[in-house]
Amino acid sequence: MKDRYRYHLLLFVGISMLISCSPFKPAAMTDASGELPDAYSLYSGEPDASSPWWESVGSPELSRLINTARSDSFTLKEAWARLQQARSLAIQAGAALYPDLAATGSVEYARRRSKTTSGGSAGGENYAVGLVSSYEIDLWGRVRSQREAALLDVGASQADLHTATVTVAAEVADRWVRIISQRLQKQLLEKQLENNLTFLELIELRFRKAMVSALDVYQQKQVVENVLAKIPLVEAETQLLMHELAMLLGRPPRADLGLTQTEMPVIGRLPAVGLPADLLANRPDVRAAGMRLKAAEWQVAAARANRLPALQFTAGAQYGRSDLDLLFDTWLLSLAANLTAPIFDGGRRAAEVDHTRAQADENLWAYRRTVLTAVKEVEDAIESETRQREHIKGLEAVKAAARKGLEEAIWRYRNGLSDYLPVLTQLLAVQDLERNLISQQELLILYRVGLHRALGGGWLADAGHPEVTAGAITQE
Repeated sequence: MKDRYRYHLLLFVGISMLISCSPFKPAAMTDASGELPDAYSLYSGEPDASSPWWESVGSPELSRLINTARSDSFTLKEAWARLQQARSLAIQAGAALYPDLAATGSVEYARRRSKTTSGGSAGGENYAVGLVSSYEIDLWGRVRSQREAALLDVGASQADLHTATVTVAAEVADRWVRIISQRLQKQLLEKQLENNLTFLELIELRFRKAMVSALDVYQQKQVVENVLAKIPLVEAETQLLMHELAMLLGRPPRADLGLTQTEMPVIGRLPAVGLPADLLANRPDVRAAGMRLKAAEWQVAAARANRLPALQFTAGAQYGRSDLDLLFDTWLLSLAANLTAPIFDGGRRAAEVDHTRAQADENLWAYRRTVLTAVKEVEDAIESETRQREHIKGLEAVKAAARKGLEEAIWRYRNGLSDYLPVLTQLLAVQDLERNLISQQELLILYRVGLHRALGGGWLADAGHPEVTAGAITQE
């Protein structure tokens, strides 16, 4: 009777604890992103994220390269493997919400020497099978908090995969534009070499007629050799960029990438950039930082719950050799409830709470830094492209003036009104401006690529890997 009274008392206390306890939850975060500007310096409406940005370039070759990188890039495959790891850890963290069941079995064999005169021995065997199950009542939400943190880590890893997709796409476009630029530089150098050789022939002809000095010949030869010396460097840079592009596509360095475009892509005016607040959803790295911040808050809740008592139920059933015939007729179970409460642990659990809180603070500041960095990158890209266009316009005006100056210098030289030095000065100025304009056009396009990357790259829900959404663990 007394045992029954104690049993009901314990059961009543346990039920009361379950009803009265309230699991720990993360505190609601207000304004985690910090202060954001209302708009960019050049606001141009809502962005169109219906299609990836590289399709706006209008180059099938670039689209083909980026799509190849999205499926074959080693970087994206690594990010995909990290996502799979995070998913597995989330499943492990959630498994504690359900009871576990294990089968047990044992076999014993004993052999005893007999004291009979025959000197024989006797032996026997015994075996048993059973089931053991245990389940922890999640009184304070510790297990649930760990599961929520793991699920948020999965989301952060998936956002990391999207970030890697944006980065790889931008780097592919970067190498592609630079390769085209180097090829245009080589074509320009070859054209300049041809023109300089023509000038050299004319000067040598005038020298043979004693109309100019040998100094003019040597000066023009120097110009020719200077152009010849630049061509190998351009060829080497082109090949190195080809190697880098091949690696981004998951190909060997000397692989044939089928690059046939010979003109710089044409970009229009600045695209719509939206508002700075849009980056909280559009930038996958910002989303990843936000999810890690929420995961850290759930870890704090789990650490706080770990300081309180834990209630665990265990149950077992075991049958020996003589009981196996009763296996399907009679079940003899043992059921126990264990309540453990920390009394003294040297401050270990309290230190763990402080540690996880400090990690949450670290993630908060990292999140704010990521958000402001994203805004800064968009502003930098807008400002850079705007000023670059003005710079190119100025360079084109300078080149037009330099060409007129070259024509005037050549006319005066041919008519004997001046020596060759003004011609040489203007010739070098025009050719340097021609090469510089190609470099500045390249830089303008790279600024546009950087702007798309800063805006989030137009990543889609399934960007990065064809199976990124398959088997996803949903957050409740």
